[in-house]
Amino acid sequence: MNILSIGNSFSQDAQRYLHQIARADGVKLTCVNLYIGGCSLSRHHRNMLSEKSEYFLEVNGTFTGFCVSLKDALLNRDWDVITIQQVSHNSMRYDTYQPYLDTLMAYVRQHAPKAKIAVHQTWAYEQDSKRLNEELGYSDYKQMLSDVTNAYQTAAQRIGADYLIPAGELFDAMLESGIEKIHRDTFHASLGLGRYALGLIWYRILTGNDVTNNTFADFDEEVSPEQIAIAKKCVMEVASK
Repeated sequence: MNILSIGNSFSQDAQRYLHQIARADGVKLTCVNLYIGGCSLSRHHRNMLSEKSEYFLEVNGTFTGFCVSLKDALLNRDWDVITIQQVSHNSMRYDTYQPYLDTLMAYVRQHAPKAKIAVHQTWAYEQDSKRLNEELGYSDYKQMLSDVTNAYQTAAQRIGADYLIPAGELFDAMLESGIEKIHRDTFHASLGLGRYALGLIWYRILTGNDVTNNTFADFDEEVSPEQIAIAKKCVMEVASK
C-alpha cells in the first residue's frame, strides 16, 4: 500500500512508526509525508497553484533531503491512499477549510484518480496549556476536541472521503483510560506513546487489520507494556465506532 500525506508536523507524527507497525504484521506500506511545519489548507492551496517544490519529502518517517511540489508527489506513483488535514490551530473552524479543501481535492482527484481519500482528524491540545487556554480560548481540551471533531466530520462528508482517521478521539480515549501524558510540547504527539498510538489507528483504519497482537515495539522513547496495551485497546474501541 502506498500512502501520501498532504500534511505538516501532525502527519509527520502519525507516520513515524506506521510502516514499521505494518512490517511487524507482514504488510508492506510505503508512507510519504509532504512536510511543511504548520502548513494550513490555505498554504497547500497556494503551493498547488504555484507548483513550486515547497515540501520537504519524508519517506517512512525519515527526511530524504529532497524537496518536491504537490504535483510531482501526486504523479510520483500510484497512490492507494492520500490523506489531508487542517493545521491544528485552525482545525476547529470549518470556515478555515474552505474554499481551499474543495479545490485541493479536485486537484488531487485529477492527478491521482485511483487513490482513496482519508481525512486525518487531528487532536486537542494539552489540558491547561497556554496554547489551549490563552491562544485558543478554551478552558477544557474536550471543548476543543468537540469542535475539531465536528469540523473534520463536516470536511469528510463534504469531499466524500473514503476514511476518517479519528486521532483526536483516540487521544481522548487514552487519557480517559489513565494515560497521564500524550503530548510532547502540549500540542504535538509524544515521541513514543503518542506517535505509536497514531500509527496504530492509521494502520487499523486504512488496512482494517487488528492491532491487538502487533509486535512492533522499537520506539524513540520508552513506552511501557502497560501503555502499549492501553493504546491497542483504545485503538480497537475507537476504530469500531
